[in-house]
Parts: sequence; C-alpha cells; structure tokens
Amino acid sequence: MRTVFSILTDAVAYGMVLFIISIGLSIMMGLMRVVNLAHGAFAMIGGYLASYALRDLGVHYSVAILLAVVGAILASIPFELLLYRRIYRKADPLMQVLMTIGITFFIIGIVNFIFGPSLKPIPLPATLSGPLDIGFRMLPTHRIFVIACGIVVALALWLLIEKTEFGIKLRASVDHSGMADALGIRTEIIYAATFALAIGLGAFGGVVGAEILPIEPYYALRYMVTFLVVVSVGGAGSILGALSASLLLGLADTTGKYLAPEFGDFFFYLSVILIVFLFPHGLFGKAHT
Repeated sequence: MRTVFSILTDAVAYGMVLFIISIGLSIMMGLMRVVNLAHGAFAMIGGYLASYALRDLGVHYSVAILLAVVGAILASIPFELLLYRRIYRKADPLMQVLMTIGITFFIIGIVNFIFGPSLKPIPLPATLSGPLDIGFRMLPTHRIFVIACGIVVALALWLLIEKTEFGIKLRASVDHSGMADALGIRTEIIYAATFALAIGLGAFGGVVGAEILPIEPYYALRYMVTFLVVVSVGGAGSILGALSASLLLGLADTTGKYLAPEFGDFFFYLSVILIVFLFPHGLFGKAHT
C-alpha cells in the first residue's frame, strides 16, 4: 500500500505539471488554431528567469514565480507582434510547425548564451522542501503544492472561458471572427491576451514543475513531444481533456518507471497509442470539418 500511495502521489503531481504547461498549448491549438511547438521554449524562459531571480537576486519563491511569468510574457511580445499575429487561424499547419520550431531553436540559443548552457536548479523555500504530515502518512510538500496549483489553474481557466465576458468574446472571435469584428470586438486584442495567458501558464508550470521536469539547456526540445502528446490525447482546446490526459499519462509513466524502470518511456507512449486508437479525436476533442 505504501508503494501504491507513493505512485499515486507522484503520478498526480507529474500529471498536474504536464497539465499546467500543456493547457496553454491546448488553448493555442484548439481555440486559435496555432500549432505552437515553441510553447516549451517559453516555459523554459520562465524557469531560467526564476532560477536567476532565486539564486542571484535572492528573492522569495513567490516573487520569482511572478517575475518568471511576467518576464516570459514580455519576452513573447515581439514574437506575437511580428510572427504569431500573421498566422492566427490562417496559415498552413506546416508553416506554423516550421516557424515555431525555428522560434524554439532561436530561444534556446539566446537563453543559453545569456544564462549559460547548464542545468538551472530552482531552490524551494523551506515551507515546500520538507514532508507534510497528513495523519496516516508523510507526503512531499512540494508534490501537494503542485497538485493544488493544478486544481486552481483548471478551475480558474474554466471560469474564465465559460463564465466571463472575456470568454464569450474569445469563443465568438474563434467561431465567427468576421462577425465578431463587425460587432466591434477587437479580435486582435482578444488573440493577444489569449496568447499571453498561454505563455504565462507555460512559464508558471515550468517553474512550479522544475523539481519534476528539470530546467536544462534543451528543455524545450526534450519535452516538446510530451506537451504535444498531452494536447493530442486530451483533445485540443479542452480543459477537461488536457487534465484527463495529463493524469492518465502521468499515472502510466510513473507506474511504469516505478515497477519496470528499464523500459523507460515505453508505458507512456503505449498509453498514448491505445488512447488515440480508441479516441481518434482525443478524449474530449471534436472532429474538425
């Protein structure tokens, strides 16, 4: 039972990290029709900024998270204005893939030039470093923190997209952009705000999940396929789909590495194949006509 509980705790925490980072990519792909393979690169920027703020500036962990999110969004603005804005819901998917892969390599080169090509640890504060006593078992406090962050992000996103005026305008801009423009909705502002939201979520996930997915020079390439797979399995644009896919794949991957570590990522990709075979459009995806 102790092993089962450890597997579940690590699996849910890993799944929540995947969710927090991947949901931004899911929003980009599902709502804005942009295959943004550079999403992990912006998560990496957040991780590098947080590491620098904690180790060199000596700020508190919460301040480092804020700086990382704001810094990643600011760093993304030139890319949004000059490149992404040209391909929202318009460009051929191949062009999107080639452009965003190019952005990925560009960001990797710049970040490694500025911060150095080495692993960037993100020190945890004392409150998150030790175990948490839940009465019948001690659990890693950081894992509980990550799980709580994932739950808050999922609920906040659902409320934002489904229950606010911004969400209504976003859905209108996506489904009927011409009509939205005619009604006075500034679709370019809606797209820019959604892009910033996606980048901010990626950076936030990159920081809080650094203990599970370490920040290193080729982070953006190492996890590019992982984030894309989560979106594909869950269904692009679906919050529930991204959450379900993240937890399922996190459970498969963690269980496999606990019980048969010599198989590496085999169980992760086996789960992907089985889910995609059973649900060709993703768990909660919709077929596009």
